[in-house]
Formats: sequence, structure tokens, C-alpha cells
Amino acid sequence: MEKRELSFSTKNGDTTAHVVIPDEGINDKVVVLIHEWWGLNDHIKDVAARYAEEGFTVVVPDLYRGHVYTTPEDASKAMNGLSIDDGLDTIACSIDAAKKQLGVSTFGITGFCMGGTFALRAACELEGLNVAAPFYGDIPEDSVLEKLKVPTVFISGTRDAWITAQKVDALEGIATRLGLPIKCVRYESDHAFFNDTRPDVYDEKSARDAWKIVTGFFNENL
Repeated sequence: MEKRELSFSTKNGDTTAHVVIPDEGINDKVVVLIHEWWGLNDHIKDVAARYAEEGFTVVVPDLYRGHVYTTPEDASKAMNGLSIDDGLDTIACSIDAAKKQLGVSTFGITGFCMGGTFALRAACELEGLNVAAPFYGDIPEDSVLEKLKVPTVFISGTRDAWITAQKVDALEGIATRLGLPIKCVRYESDHAFFNDTRPDVYDEKSARDAWKIVTGFFNENL
């Protein structure tokens, strides 16, 4: 596989996106991967490589513009300092840069934790996305959710103290009421159960099953 860096401008300054291209070369099955509150770290780059191994072209926009954090305190401060508008603009600009610099046009979006929050909101508010698979991200208000038009699978853990089972129940209720194209998949796991660099929460069985579901979902819809 090949790794590249896209450079592009946003309303709040320049940033980059980490790009991973499968062995077969650039294709039009593009996964936009949004990082956790830690930033664009080695774990997220590893996840990007895994997607490339599955045959996807992967674009990972750096919402923190080069900063990576290692403590929950610093990560929380960074996440809370990132506005929704800034994050969405960076994602939109990364998609535009990928279109121009890579010649691609079909995009799905996924992300974890903070990245899941942005992935779901982006699927509701940004043009040009075909499918979404947010992992345990926060759920936007009804006025945003009602804009969701693309097939979406929402992954969560029932032991998650942040994206609680009650929040996911509410999401399912809204989806049913509004007829939204979203399916919720729940595991008996904690928040961040997919992150294999965190033995305190990683759940291999759940992570493997979620990976199979999401990659299959992307293959069906990209």
C-alpha cells in the first residue's frame, strides 16, 4: 500500500489529511476516517491501513492541524476547543481536496468517539457522502438528524458511560419516527471498545464483528 499526505486550506487555517492507497491503486471506494479526541495518532493510521488492506482508498483529515494528545485531560480540552463548524469544514475541505488531488468521487465516512460524533453529523449536513458508520459518537439534535439521507450504521457499546444505552434508545426512537436510514448495532462493551491500544476497554470479539459489519456495509454502498 502507498501512503500520502494531502495539504489543503480551511476557513481556520491550513491542515493535512493522511491518505492510504490500497495495493491495487486509487479507487472510487473512499473511506473518510475521523480520528478520536487524541488526534491523528498511530492507532488511527493503523486503522486507515486496515481499511486499505480491505481495498478502500482512505482519507484521514487532521482536525487538530498537527496536534496529537496522550492524556485524557489534554484530549478533552482539545476536543472541547474544536467547534462543530470548524470540524465539519475541515472534513468538507478534505473531501474536496481528495476529489481534486486523487480524482475520486464516491465517499463513505466513519470515525470513533469524537470522530463518530463528526461522522454522524457530517452524514447529516455535508453533501457528497454516500454512506456512514459512526462508532460511539454523540448524537446531534433532531433538526440535524432529520437531514440524514444516506445509509448509516451506528455502532455502540451498552456499557458506554458517555454514549449511553439511553442515548442510543433515543436515536432509534427518532430514526423510527422520522423514517431515517439508520441501523443501530450494540455490543456488550465499553466506550472505545474498538481501540486495540487500550487494553482497559478493548473488546476483540466485538471489534472484529463491528469491523466485519462496517466493511461489508461500505462495500455494499460505495
